[in-house]
Amino acid sequence: MKLANFNLKNLLTGKYGEKLAKKYLIGLGYEIIKENYRAPVGEIDIIARERGQIVFVEVKTRRSNLYGLPFEAVDNRKKQKILKTALYYLKSQKLTQSVRFDIISIYIEGKNKRLEHIKDTIENNNYISNI
Repeated sequence: MKLANFNLKNLLTGKYGEKLAKKYLIGLGYEIIKENYRAPVGEIDIIARERGQIVFVEVKTRRSNLYGLPFEAVDNRKKQKILKTALYYLKSQKLTQSVRFDIISIYIEGKNKRLEHIKDTIENNNYISNI
């Protein structure tokens, strides 16, 4: 039962972080296109548009730094999964716009929240631009 509570708490923390990230992006003028986009190859937390550019956003939220900072959870394996999911989305929507990959890292400690927006986290996305 303890494991189930742990997973539920993590799920709720993640959903809360995604809500904060969405509010933050809207406040900056981003248009939210999709949330929690699921494809056979993976999932993307937020797909947005900023000044005509499609932005794929991975949101990571932590209540403790026991396992590292939130953005550190987006390793190369996760980045490759995001790239594949983004490519699937772009092809399915027949989009050829410029794209960017961002991470929003949220650290919650009590009532304090620290949000860090890291833009262009996947530098080499050549095969995305060649669809």
